[in-house]
Amino acid sequence: MAYVHWKIEDMPWDQLDPSKVDEDLLKIIKAAALVEYGAASYADYLCKVFHDDKEFQKVARDWAEEEIQHGLALGQWAEKIDPSWSLEAAMKKFTEGYQPDHFVNDNQEGSVRGSRSGEMIARCMVETGTSSYYSAIGASIDEPVLKQICAKIAGDEFRHYKLFYDVLNKYLDKEGLGRMQRLKIALGRIAETEDDELSYAFYAANANDNDPYDRERYNKEYMMRAYGYYKVPQVNRAVSMVFKACGFDPKGIGGKMASKAAWYLIRKNVKDAKKLLDQAA
Repeated sequence: MAYVHWKIEDMPWDQLDPSKVDEDLLKIIKAAALVEYGAASYADYLCKVFHDDKEFQKVARDWAEEEIQHGLALGQWAEKIDPSWSLEAAMKKFTEGYQPDHFVNDNQEGSVRGSRSGEMIARCMVETGTSSYYSAIGASIDEPVLKQICAKIAGDEFRHYKLFYDVLNKYLDKEGLGRMQRLKIALGRIAETEDDELSYAFYAANANDNDPYDRERYNKEYMMRAYGYYKVPQVNRAVSMVFKACGFDPKGIGGKMASKAAWYLIRKNVKDAKKLLDQAA
Protein backbone atom coordinates (compact mmCIF):
# COMPACT_ATOMS: atom_id res chain seq x y z
CA MET A 1 0.00 0.00 0.00
CA ALA A 2 1.36 3.44 -0.91
CA TYR A 3 2.23 5.75 1.98
CA VAL A 4 -0.43 8.40 2.57
CA HIS A 5 0.96 11.48 4.24
CA TRP A 6 -0.88 13.23 7.03
CA LYS A 7 -2.47 16.66 6.70
CA ILE A 8 -2.15 19.62 9.03
CA GLU A 9 -5.87 20.30 8.90
CA ASP A 10 -6.54 16.77 10.20
CA MET A 11 -4.81 17.47 13.50
CA PRO A 12 -7.24 17.74 16.48
CA TRP A 13 -7.17 21.54 16.58
CA ASP A 14 -10.46 21.68 18.48
CA GLN A 15 -8.67 20.01 21.41
CA LEU A 16 -5.93 22.67 21.66
CA ASP A 17 -5.19 23.33 25.33
CA PRO A 18 -2.89 26.32 26.02
CA SER A 19 -3.05 25.60 29.75
CA LYS A 20 -0.81 22.58 29.15
CA VAL A 21 1.92 24.62 27.46
CA ASP A 22 4.71 26.29 29.41
CA GLU A 23 7.03 29.02 28.15
CA ASP A 24 10.02 26.73 27.66
CA LEU A 25 8.07 24.30 25.48
CA LEU A 26 6.69 27.12 23.36
CA LYS A 27 10.17 28.56 22.81
CA ILE A 28 11.75 25.34 21.53
CA ILE A 29 8.79 24.60 19.27
CA LYS A 30 9.08 28.04 17.70
CA ALA A 31 12.78 27.39 17.04
CA ALA A 32 12.08 23.92 15.65
CA ALA A 33 9.48 25.35 13.27
CA LEU A 34 12.10 27.61 11.67
CA VAL A 35 14.64 24.83 11.15
CA GLU A 36 12.05 22.50 9.61
CA TYR A 37 10.51 25.24 7.47
CA GLY A 38 13.83 25.99 5.76
CA ALA A 39 14.31 22.54 4.21
CA ALA A 40 13.95 23.65 0.57
CA SER A 41 17.48 25.06 0.50
CA TYR A 42 18.88 21.75 1.70
CA ALA A 43 17.00 19.94 -1.05
CA ASP A 44 18.54 22.31 -3.61
CA TYR A 45 21.97 21.49 -2.23
CA LEU A 46 21.32 17.72 -2.24
CA CYS A 47 20.10 17.85 -5.82
CA LYS A 48 23.34 19.60 -6.78
CA VAL A 49 25.41 16.93 -5.00
CA PHE A 50 23.40 14.17 -6.73
CA HIS A 51 23.13 16.04 -10.02
CA ASP A 52 23.06 12.85 -12.12
CA ASP A 53 20.78 10.79 -9.87
CA LYS A 54 17.24 11.71 -10.85
CA GLU A 55 15.75 9.07 -8.58
CA PHE A 56 17.40 10.54 -5.51
CA GLN A 57 16.56 14.09 -6.56
CA LYS A 58 12.89 13.15 -6.31
CA VAL A 59 13.54 11.63 -2.87
CA ALA A 60 15.19 14.88 -1.79
CA ARG A 61 12.34 17.05 -3.10
CA ASP A 62 9.70 14.85 -1.44
CA TRP A 63 11.70 14.92 1.79
CA ALA A 64 11.87 18.73 1.72
CA GLU A 65 8.14 19.01 1.11
CA GLU A 66 7.43 16.95 4.21
CA GLU A 67 9.97 18.89 6.28
CA ILE A 68 8.36 22.17 5.25
CA GLN A 69 5.02 20.75 6.34
CA HIS A 70 6.57 19.97 9.72
CA GLY A 71 7.60 23.61 10.03
CA LEU A 72 4.15 24.81 9.04
CA ALA A 73 2.42 22.49 11.51
CA LEU A 74 4.69 23.52 14.38
CA GLY A 75 4.45 27.17 13.34
CA GLN A 76 0.67 27.13 13.19
CA TRP A 77 0.52 25.49 16.60
CA ALA A 78 2.85 28.15 18.04
CA GLU A 79 0.82 30.96 16.45
CA LYS A 80 -2.35 29.61 18.06
CA ILE A 81 -0.69 29.42 21.47
CA ASP A 82 0.94 32.84 21.04
CA PRO A 83 -1.07 34.97 18.56
CA SER A 84 1.55 37.74 18.78
CA TRP A 85 4.12 35.46 17.12
CA SER A 86 4.44 35.03 13.35
CA LEU A 87 6.15 32.08 11.66
CA GLU A 88 6.83 34.09 8.50
CA ALA A 89 8.29 37.07 10.38
CA ALA A 90 10.52 34.86 12.51
CA MET A 91 11.59 32.91 9.42
CA LYS A 92 12.60 36.13 7.68
CA LYS A 93 14.77 37.06 10.65
CA PHE A 94 16.28 33.57 10.69
CA THR A 95 17.18 33.42 6.98
CA GLU A 96 18.60 36.94 7.00
CA GLY A 97 20.95 36.13 9.86
CA TYR A 98 21.97 32.51 9.32
CA GLN A 99 23.80 31.05 6.33
CA PRO A 100 24.22 27.24 6.21
CA ASP A 101 27.55 25.75 5.11
CA HIS A 102 26.13 24.76 1.75
CA PHE A 103 25.29 28.42 1.08
CA VAL A 104 28.77 29.55 2.08
CA ASN A 105 30.28 26.86 -0.16
CA ASP A 106 27.80 27.32 -2.98
CA ASN A 107 30.47 27.22 -5.67
CA GLN A 108 31.94 23.98 -4.36
CA GLU A 109 31.25 20.90 -6.43
CA GLY A 110 30.11 17.81 -4.60
CA SER A 111 29.29 17.26 -0.96
CA VAL A 112 30.80 19.27 1.87
CA ARG A 113 31.19 15.84 3.50
CA GLY A 114 33.62 14.68 0.83
CA SER A 115 31.46 12.05 -0.87
CA ARG A 116 27.86 11.14 -1.54
CA SER A 117 27.90 8.35 1.00
CA GLY A 118 29.38 10.81 3.50
CA GLU A 119 26.50 13.17 2.74
CA MET A 120 24.04 10.37 3.48
CA ILE A 121 25.78 9.62 6.77
CA ALA A 122 25.24 13.27 7.72
CA ARG A 123 21.59 13.12 6.66
CA CYS A 124 21.07 9.95 8.70
CA MET A 125 22.48 11.77 11.74
CA VAL A 126 20.03 14.64 11.24
CA GLU A 127 17.08 12.26 10.97
CA THR A 128 18.34 10.37 14.02
CA GLY A 129 18.38 13.60 15.98
CA THR A 130 14.98 14.83 14.86
CA SER A 131 13.19 11.50 15.25
CA SER A 132 14.51 11.12 18.80
CA TYR A 133 13.80 14.77 19.60
CA TYR A 134 10.15 14.76 18.59
CA SER A 135 9.67 11.35 20.19
CA ALA A 136 11.09 12.75 23.43
CA ILE A 137 8.89 15.84 23.36
CA GLY A 138 5.78 13.88 22.42
CA ALA A 139 6.33 11.43 25.27
CA SER A 140 6.78 14.22 27.83
CA ILE A 141 3.89 16.59 27.14
CA ASP A 142 0.13 16.56 27.65
CA GLU A 143 -1.02 19.16 25.12
CA PRO A 144 -3.05 16.96 22.73
CA VAL A 145 -2.47 18.80 19.44
CA LEU A 146 1.28 19.13 19.79
CA LYS A 147 1.49 15.55 21.04
CA GLN A 148 -0.18 14.39 17.81
CA ILE A 149 1.99 16.64 15.65
CA CYS A 150 5.16 15.34 17.31
CA ALA A 151 4.05 11.74 16.76
CA LYS A 152 3.46 12.40 13.06
CA ILE A 153 6.77 14.25 12.63
CA ALA A 154 8.73 11.58 14.50
CA GLY A 155 7.20 8.92 12.25
CA ASP A 156 8.24 10.90 9.18
CA GLU A 157 11.78 11.35 10.49
CA PHE A 158 12.22 7.62 11.15
CA ARG A 159 11.05 6.97 7.59
CA HIS A 160 13.42 9.63 6.26
CA TYR A 161 16.29 7.92 8.06
CA LYS A 162 15.43 4.70 6.24
CA LEU A 163 15.33 6.54 2.89
CA PHE A 164 18.76 8.08 3.39
CA TYR A 165 20.14 4.84 4.82
CA ASP A 166 19.11 2.99 1.68
CA VAL A 167 20.81 5.62 -0.51
CA LEU A 168 23.89 5.39 1.74
CA ASN A 169 24.16 1.67 1.08
CA LYS A 170 23.81 2.24 -2.64
CA TYR A 171 26.75 4.64 -2.70
CA LEU A 172 28.86 2.71 -0.18
CA ASP A 173 29.22 -0.02 -2.79
CA LYS A 174 30.62 2.55 -5.21
CA GLU A 175 32.70 4.70 -2.86
CA GLY A 176 33.87 2.19 -0.27
CA LEU A 177 33.62 4.49 2.75
CA GLY A 178 34.95 2.53 5.73
CA ARG A 179 33.30 2.27 9.14
CA MET A 180 35.79 4.56 10.87
CA GLN A 181 35.41 7.16 8.12
CA ARG A 182 31.66 6.94 8.50
CA LEU A 183 31.95 7.31 12.28
CA LYS A 184 34.15 10.39 11.89
CA ILE A 185 31.58 12.05 9.63
CA ALA A 186 28.75 11.03 11.97
CA LEU A 187 30.43 12.45 15.06
CA GLY A 188 31.28 15.62 13.16
CA ARG A 189 27.65 16.11 12.15
CA ILE A 190 26.43 15.39 15.67
CA ALA A 191 28.85 18.02 16.99
CA GLU A 192 27.30 20.52 14.58
CA THR A 193 24.08 20.42 16.61
CA GLU A 194 25.89 22.93 18.80
CA ASP A 195 26.66 25.22 15.85
CA ASP A 196 24.84 28.39 14.84
CA GLU A 197 21.77 26.85 13.17
CA LEU A 198 19.87 25.81 16.29
CA SER A 199 21.25 28.68 18.36
CA TYR A 200 20.25 31.25 15.76
CA ALA A 201 16.87 29.62 15.24
CA PHE A 202 16.18 29.92 18.97
CA TYR A 203 17.29 33.56 18.85
CA ALA A 204 15.26 34.42 15.74
CA ALA A 205 12.17 32.71 17.12
CA ASN A 206 12.25 34.15 20.61
CA ALA A 207 14.44 37.25 21.06
CA ASN A 208 13.23 40.82 20.72
CA ASP A 209 14.16 42.52 17.46
CA ASN A 210 16.61 44.84 19.18
CA ASP A 211 18.38 42.09 21.16
CA PRO A 212 21.91 41.31 19.87
CA TYR A 213 22.79 37.74 18.93
CA ASP A 214 25.03 36.02 21.47
CA ARG A 215 25.87 32.57 20.14
CA GLU A 216 26.93 31.04 23.46
CA ARG A 217 23.95 32.40 25.34
CA TYR A 218 21.34 31.24 22.85
CA ASN A 219 23.05 27.88 22.41
CA LYS A 220 22.74 27.31 26.14
CA GLU A 221 19.18 28.66 26.17
CA TYR A 222 18.27 26.08 23.55
CA MET A 223 20.16 23.11 25.02
CA MET A 224 18.87 23.68 28.54
CA ARG A 225 15.30 23.37 27.31
CA ALA A 226 15.54 20.91 24.42
CA TYR A 227 17.81 18.32 26.02
CA GLY A 228 15.67 18.30 29.13
CA TYR A 229 12.96 16.34 27.31
CA TYR A 230 15.18 13.35 26.55
CA LYS A 231 14.80 10.12 28.48
CA VAL A 232 16.86 6.93 28.31
CA PRO A 233 14.70 5.13 25.68
CA GLN A 234 15.08 7.96 23.14
CA VAL A 235 18.83 8.13 23.76
CA ASN A 236 19.23 4.38 23.35
CA ARG A 237 17.33 4.36 20.09
CA ALA A 238 19.30 7.32 18.73
CA VAL A 239 22.63 5.62 19.53
CA SER A 240 21.40 2.45 17.85
CA MET A 241 20.56 4.42 14.69
CA VAL A 242 23.99 6.08 14.70
CA PHE A 243 25.74 2.74 15.05
CA LYS A 244 23.65 1.20 12.28
CA ALA A 245 24.49 3.99 9.82
CA CYS A 246 28.20 3.64 10.62
CA GLY A 247 28.19 -0.14 10.17
CA PHE A 248 28.64 -1.13 13.83
CA ASP A 249 26.55 -3.52 15.92
CA PRO A 250 24.25 -1.37 18.07
CA LYS A 251 23.52 -4.30 20.42
CA GLY A 252 27.15 -4.97 21.29
CA ILE A 253 29.21 -3.71 24.21
CA GLY A 254 30.21 -0.62 22.23
CA GLY A 255 26.60 0.33 21.67
CA LYS A 256 25.72 -0.06 25.34
CA MET A 257 28.72 2.00 26.42
CA ALA A 258 27.89 4.69 23.86
CA SER A 259 24.30 4.88 25.12
CA LYS A 260 25.47 5.40 28.70
CA ALA A 261 27.97 8.02 27.58
CA ALA A 262 25.35 9.84 25.48
CA TRP A 263 22.89 9.91 28.38
CA TYR A 264 25.60 11.25 30.70
CA LEU A 265 26.56 13.99 28.23
CA ILE A 266 22.95 15.07 27.69
CA ARG A 267 22.35 15.44 31.41
CA LYS A 268 25.68 17.21 31.84
CA ASN A 269 24.88 19.66 29.03
CA VAL A 270 21.56 20.52 30.64
CA LYS A 271 23.20 21.13 34.03
CA ASP A 272 26.08 23.13 32.55
CA ALA A 273 23.71 25.26 30.49
CA LYS A 274 21.56 26.03 33.52
CA LYS A 275 24.63 26.90 35.58
CA LEU A 276 26.01 29.24 32.92
CA LEU A 277 22.69 31.02 32.43
CA ASP A 278 22.19 31.38 36.20
CA GLN A 279 25.63 32.95 36.48
CA ALA A 280 24.87 35.38 33.64
CA ALA A 281 21.53 36.41 35.11
